[in-house]
This record gives sequence, structure tokens and C-alpha cells, in this order.
Amino acid sequence: MDNKCWICGKQEPMMFTCRHCGKTFCSDHRLPERHACEGLERGAGYSSGTSGTSGNYNRTYTGGQSYGPEVDEAIKNMMKDAAKTAAKGAATGAVYRTRSSISTSPSMAIIFICIISFFLELIPGYVELFQLVPSMIFARPWTMITHMFLHGGFGHIFFNMLVLFFFGRELERRIGKDMFLYVYFISGIVAALGYALTSNTGLPMIGASGAIMGVFATLTVLAPEMQVYVYFIPMRIKYALLLFALLDFALIGANDMVAHTAHLSGVLVGLYMGFRIKSSGKQRRRTGYDTRRW
Repeated sequence: MDNKCWICGKQEPMMFTCRHCGKTFCSDHRLPERHACEGLERGAGYSSGTSGTSGNYNRTYTGGQSYGPEVDEAIKNMMKDAAKTAAKGAATGAVYRTRSSISTSPSMAIIFICIISFFLELIPGYVELFQLVPSMIFARPWTMITHMFLHGGFGHIFFNMLVLFFFGRELERRIGKDMFLYVYFISGIVAALGYALTSNTGLPMIGASGAIMGVFATLTVLAPEMQVYVYFIPMRIKYALLLFALLDFALIGANDMVAHTAHLSGVLVGLYMGFRIKSSGKQRRRTGYDTRRW
């Protein structure tokens, strides 16, 4: 076999065979454009031999691969397209899962509405239209429901929705979606009435705390031994409810901008509904799901 360069006749330890024309070249003439490759004119395709070059793809044997500028640009474009496709797929999947959870879980639907409403509160007059004012509760009866979707700040909505996310979905699984909605809204409405009848300040009320306390109390009756974490302290849910109720009772009349009577009203409704559901045997049999955080 002739190991001389077909162009200059030079011999080197490693010679290159062009995969287009099949001739042997030194390192100076190995590129097709350096030896006027006849194979390119005949439209020869790419090859993956043990040595040589193919089009703009150059394979070297010094520990890696090198590519021509056109191939590099094509690879970059492919990587960008792949990244865009992956991002689009992840976003689409997240949207689908969110829509699915909202359509199948009343708790998730309520959380979604509360979040949307939280941003709508930036509109002037929005809160004033839907907040509950004790002296106007019967003149504006819709506020007995709409006040549950308003919140007074990020911390307020975050902790309320966090509790609803854990305990609301658990109650759904135990009593069903329809009964859950019944417990939630009856607790919220009675909490509004309780606050309106006992308030001596006349301050407006917003927030889902009364309804959520009703959910929490109902779940306590149905699963009193469930373990929860209150500020990272483990305890039975029945003791957690007792702790919250005692705190609300002790702080009635305190100037802390918290509607404690609404919380207690929600608890009373939740306890009543829990015992009613338990006595009727409508609670679903559950296993697991016995550790929740609040």
C-alpha cells in the first residue's frame, strides 16, 4: 500500500485516507478542499471510517473530536431546540396537572380561586365590595361567602391555603367532594354570622379561617388520633384543635385584628358536622394519610 501523500509525496507516521475519493494524504492535505477532492464533485456521502475526513466533519485521533463551523452551529441549534421542547413539555405538563387537580379536588379549586382573588385585591374597590361588614351583613348577603376568598396579606393567604391543602384534601377523601363543600361553606357562613353578631368593633372581616377551622374540626371528629405537626411539634389532631380553640377563646376581645369568634363558630359547625357524618356511617374507610402538618 502506498503511504505517500498523493499531492506532495510526503510520508508521515499516520496518514489519512479520504472517504470521498479514497486517496492517501498527509496532515497538510487531508481536508477535501486542500486536495481538490473529486469525491465531493460526485456527491459522495459521509462515512465513519477509522481515519480520514468526511465533508465538514474532521475526526482526529488526539483524544477527541473536532467539528467544522457549520456542524458546530447545527449542533448548537439542535441543543437550543431540544431545550425549548423540554421546557415547553414541562410547562404543558404542569398546566395539565394543575387543571386536573383543580377539576377533581374542591380544595384545590378553592385555593386557586383564593390566589386569583388575592391578585384582584390590587384593583381599587375590589375588597370593599366583597368583604364582610357586620352592620351590613343582611344588606349585602353575598359577602357571607365572598369574604372567604379574600385575604389581608401574603402570610394570611399562605398559611390558610397551606392548611387547606393538607387537611382539606384529606377530608375530601374521607367524606367525598359534595359533603366537603357543604362542610366548608356552612362553616364559613356560620363563622360570618357569629362574627357579625358578636363583634363590638364593627371592623370588616376577610379570610377563609372560619371555614378552614370547620374543616379541621370535622376531620378531628372523624380521625381524632391522626398525628399532626403544629409548629414542628407532633401531637394528636384532637389536642391541636383543643389548643387552637382555647387560644381563640382566650383572645376574644383582644385588639389583634383576628376574628376569634369566627374561628370558634367554624369549630362548632365542624364538630357538629363531624359527629353527624360519623353517626350516619358516611365516612369512607381510610388507611394511611395520618400525618399532616399545620
